[in-house]
Amino acid sequence: MAKQQRDYAAALKFYDGFPKEGINFVDIMPFIQDKRLLKDLAKDLGSLCASPNIAAPEARGFLFAGPMMTECRKIQSIIPLRKKGKLPFTEGDLVNVDIVKEYGNDTINYRLSDIAACKVNRLRKTIGVTFFDDVLATGGTAKGIIESLNAQTVEIDGKTYKVKVTDMVFMVELEDLKGREALEEIAPVKSLIKL
Repeated sequence: MAKQQRDYAAALKFYDGFPKEGINFVDIMPFIQDKRLLKDLAKDLGSLCASPNIAAPEARGFLFAGPMMTECRKIQSIIPLRKKGKLPFTEGDLVNVDIVKEYGNDTINYRLSDIAACKVNRLRKTIGVTFFDDVLATGGTAKGIIESLNAQTVEIDGKTYKVKVTDMVFMVELEDLKGREALEEIAPVKSLIKL
């Protein structure tokens, strides 16, 4: 695994001062420019996921969640997390999550119907979810979304299921920003590349 991590880290690009001064942007787009690298990355990321369902924010989160689902048998569904105004919905289906990010505020939406379409644990009456995103910085986005997901219940065939985020998986973790510390009290945090 250590060799793979060094190889993955070597593919990253960095842009100092983007999108604003003081931010060193980690560009993960080189992973989608090499088919073999993307396939290997998707397998390795998928192997870190504890649940068959992945909640992934746009755009880069679900850009990689799709290949994870096709490369890993255990991953069965994706809950798309989209920016405000990007997700069609019916009355009562949409959940809004206000997020404070490193470089501005945002609103993320997801649908309860997408959660209801996930694989369930009928014995425990839960829907286990792995939160996946490309980069763990301060953890603000992940924490807001996970707290919202953990507060949800959905009804499937007349039975109520509680949503439980079982773990968080990140492609890249920026260790100096200590996002892990803010998240580990909620669920285990795993990352493929640590910088």
